[in-house]
Amino acid sequence: MLNIYVCVGSACHIKGSYNLISTIQQTIDTRKISDRVTVKAALCLGNCTGAVSVRVDDEEVLSVEEKDIKDFFNKHIMNKL
Repeated sequence: MLNIYVCVGSACHIKGSYNLISTIQQTIDTRKISDRVTVKAALCLGNCTGAVSVRVDDEEVLSVEEKDIKDFFNKHIMNKL
C-alpha cells in the first residue's frame, strides 16, 4: 500500500491542504487505485516554507498545488505502483 501524507499544519492549511486532500482522493477514486493508495492528513511535515508539503511513503514533495495534481500523480504515485 502506498501512503500519501498531506500536511495540515498552519502554513499548509492556509495554502489549501484540505482541498488538496480532497483532490487527491478524487484522483485516487477516478484512477481506480484506492486498493493500492491511501491519503492521510499529517499534523506537520516540518517544511512550512514549502507548503503544501506532501510525503509519499518516504519521499517528500514540496509546494504541491491542486492545479499540479495530474503531474504530481504521474511523477510521484503512478511510477511507484
